[in-house]
Amino acid sequence: MVPSTRIVVFDLDDTLALSKAKIEPRMAQRLLRLLAEKPVCIISGGRYEQFQAQVLEELPLTPELAGRLHLMPTCGTRYLRWENGAWQDIYCENLAEDEKALIVKVLTEGAKSLGLWAEHTWGDIIEDRGSQVTFSALGQQAPHQEKAAWDPDGTRRRALWEYASARLPDLEVRSGGSTSIDVTKKGIDKAYGMRRLLDFLDLRVEDVLFVGDRLDEGGNDYPVRAMGVPSIAVTGWEQTVDVIDTLLGDHLDRPVPSLLEPLDVR
Repeated sequence: MVPSTRIVVFDLDDTLALSKAKIEPRMAQRLLRLLAEKPVCIISGGRYEQFQAQVLEELPLTPELAGRLHLMPTCGTRYLRWENGAWQDIYCENLAEDEKALIVKVLTEGAKSLGLWAEHTWGDIIEDRGSQVTFSALGQQAPHQEKAAWDPDGTRRRALWEYASARLPDLEVRSGGSTSIDVTKKGIDKAYGMRRLLDFLDLRVEDVLFVGDRLDEGGNDYPVRAMGVPSIAVTGWEQTVDVIDTLLGDHLDRPVPSLLEPLDVR
């Protein structure tokens, strides 16, 4: 384990599991073993129901281990802890109804005008997540391979991001997953969630280790790295398993995963 790490924080989609998919049994086993060592946080643009379906239903937690797990859906605009035998909101910062209506209008008009409104989809294209509204070009439940092929160079998401950002200046618009655009209150990204977590747990950035798949500039994990949190970039859940194994010391012959250099945020 990295000596100074007091909590390990993971992105969800394409880090702990394929996008919108359940975690694999191998991942569930590793998370349980890691939780036995120290606290774990999962932060994602997805709503709490995704955390339930993708992680919690596949993770046989004891009350003690559940007490070490921190859940931060919708980029940390909601924070849940296991208390009194259930997952309880510590806080939840929802968008106003008029804000959500405007976001839906702009994303719909933008996608249609840019030729990004698909006729065949897997589930809803636009989802109200309470504290976040998300556009998913192929629908919420699109197969992973379809999503990966939709916008490999990011130009489609960039076009819709520019369209929506210009029309929603008082809100935060960012690229989410491989087919998605997320909109929240101004100043909300994963760094916001991380700062709230640090405040609640009385931690410093150097006490955290973050693992995610979108730590490149423009990626939705990048704000965490930009605030100086030690970070490890992965390309999928299998690589995350290797990272956890290394942190637990199971494979002494493997090199320690490369930490991305924290950015100079002075």
